[in-house]
Amino acid sequence: MNERTYTALFLCTGNSARSQMAEALLNVMSKGRIRAYSAGSHPAPRVQPLAAQLISELGYAPDALRTKSWDEFSGPGAPEMDFIITVCDNAAGETCPVWPGHPAMAHWGVPDPALTPDDPRAFKNAWLALRRRIELLLALPLDKLDRLAQQTQLRQIAQDA
Repeated sequence: MNERTYTALFLCTGNSARSQMAEALLNVMSKGRIRAYSAGSHPAPRVQPLAAQLISELGYAPDALRTKSWDEFSGPGAPEMDFIITVCDNAAGETCPVWPGHPAMAHWGVPDPALTPDDPRAFKNAWLALRRRIELLLALPLDKLDRLAQQTQLRQIAQDA
């Protein structure tokens, strides 16, 4: 029997660091169980170089990196999301589009490494925080949880990590 593939969208204002790292981490670590995407409300012109470096070291294809508007994921023809996760406080406070399918939503606030773009430690700290939360997400028995339980568990991850 084939296991269902879930979809997740990580949101941040600029889509230049945290959401990009979360997308890459989840796509690699889930081994196809969850298809991750990322986007921003006001996408930056490019992915932060130190974020791109960490993503490349993970083995994620660097040519797959590009900043995207969340409009790509809210319009006709967009993939329907199971999970929407904001990783920055600004995006969490913004009025989001109406997402088709009523996905489970959570906020996993992570300090913005792009505020210190030349500090590798800031990027590594954000990377490690996201990695830990994604490990917790992947430990969930998603197929045994209804939508409300999934949302509760997603929100709890931010408290536990």
